[in-house]
Amino acid sequence: MNKSDLMNTIAAQVTHIPAKDVELLINTIFDCMSESLQKGQRIELRGFGTFEIRERQPRQGRNPKTGLKVQVGLRRVPFFKVGKELKDRVNHP
Repeated sequence: MNKSDLMNTIAAQVTHIPAKDVELLINTIFDCMSESLQKGQRIELRGFGTFEIRERQPRQGRNPKTGLKVQVGLRRVPFFKVGKELKDRVNHP
């Protein structure tokens, strides 16, 4: 499912809200989540999972094309941990 599929599904289920408002709502939610992660905050959606930022320490990598060693600096990457309820739903439909 992609973002437009999600919008269409919600718009079909919630018929009293116009599709344009559903799109605005979903975009606002994703924007808020992105801003929170940029600030280093943790997002917890009970029954679904948690989003957080993890730091990857600097390391020495290599350019796969040339084979030369390169220094890879400190990086912050988003991480998602699945919640127990979602994990159970996926494994036992």
